[in-house]
Amino acid sequence: MSALTGTERVAYGAADFGVNLYFISVMSYLSFFYTDVFGLTPADAALVVLVARWVDAVTDPLMGAIAERTRSRWGRMRPYLLFGAPAFGLTAIAMFSTPELSYGGKLAWAYVTYTLFGLLYTVVTVPYASLTASLTNNSHERTVLSTVRMAFAFTGGLLVSVFMLPLVALADTPADGFRNTMAGFALLATVLMWWTFAGTRERVEPASATRLGVSGSFRAVFSNPPLAIVIGIFVLSMLAFTLRQSMGPYFFLYNVGRPDLIPWYFGITIGVMIPTLALVPPLSARFGKAGAVMVGALVSLIGSAGLYLTSTDQIVALFLFASVMAIGATPVAVLGWAMIPDTVDYAEWRTGVRADGSVFATASFCQKLGKMIAGAGLLGILAAVGYVAGAEQSEATEQAIAQLISLGPGACMLGLIFFAWLYPLSAERHGQIISELTTSNPSAP
Repeated sequence: MSALTGTERVAYGAADFGVNLYFISVMSYLSFFYTDVFGLTPADAALVVLVARWVDAVTDPLMGAIAERTRSRWGRMRPYLLFGAPAFGLTAIAMFSTPELSYGGKLAWAYVTYTLFGLLYTVVTVPYASLTASLTNNSHERTVLSTVRMAFAFTGGLLVSVFMLPLVALADTPADGFRNTMAGFALLATVLMWWTFAGTRERVEPASATRLGVSGSFRAVFSNPPLAIVIGIFVLSMLAFTLRQSMGPYFFLYNVGRPDLIPWYFGITIGVMIPTLALVPPLSARFGKAGAVMVGALVSLIGSAGLYLTSTDQIVALFLFASVMAIGATPVAVLGWAMIPDTVDYAEWRTGVRADGSVFATASFCQKLGKMIAGAGLLGILAAVGYVAGAEQSEATEQAIAQLISLGPGACMLGLIFFAWLYPLSAERHGQIISELTTSNPSAP
């Protein structure tokens, strides 16, 4: 299959800009919003995160099964961007709103809005992620496509990182600021997702004779060792990212004593990832996808150790090592998504079933488990070590914050290196699989 046009690559990536306006807002600020603006205790906020993200995660396989069975004039995956985007935005606004309610009412509001947001996140992002496998079956093109997508994702994240708190500060109160800012993000995200819908075309379809049943989807997921390995990479990568992002406000507010540096931390660490993206395709071509993931994880591990060992009064060194962590995480973030479509092809080659929705949904489910464990776990740890919002923290609390933002991601990178080492689908092996699939299904694009 020929390479996609630059216009279609850009259109595909646009939606992830929008998704990351939500994703980075939640990863970076929702825990802080719940504890220091909305007024929930860390323990209650942890339970909200745990329940809502669990519901979000367990619905992924269902959404994947629905998407891969969808038949419409717009394709299988694209309709969910068209119809899901507006509702997605409305739930995001509600999640960052602070209605005048009793504490019990606020807690119920948090449960309902975060759970609904997670459901809409699934409805939109599972088909969107699966779209990679439907646009092309070329392994290198998928790496390029995933790189372009991540460029948009990081740019969206950078916008949130740099402008979220300044935009919040424009309002009379932080509560009003968070709601108004999210309303602007929601409008922009909806337009971008509609751009992806309009600017892409699904080319890779199941063989016309294929009738996908539940057992077929099940085999595509559970008779798929490469997928299990990529899932391990996804889970550990998301654990590391969630810890880095969610602990940023706490670390700079309480450990460093410089809340003014929070936007700089997010802006610089995400900002350095954008130019690093240019290195990912050549790195993958040189070492393979799994090899490039291992290289990135090693670099990130060095940054984690350096951040932990640096005194909190050494601001430049803190930012240097945090940036090294982010640079190393860039190949991991890109290539995990580039590996998943290859496991779809592997499953089709092994089982005769193309269940791209189920494969992507399973990966997304497990990635969200990592996010859930990290998000609820860090709030649970803060509660256990005596964190009190807005107060001077104990030495034990500050030490826990420092370990969560540095050693936690480092431990994840060690495990990630092991999983990448096990990954069996080299470019040559994937090429053989595509050749055999094309031979057995001559009508395939």
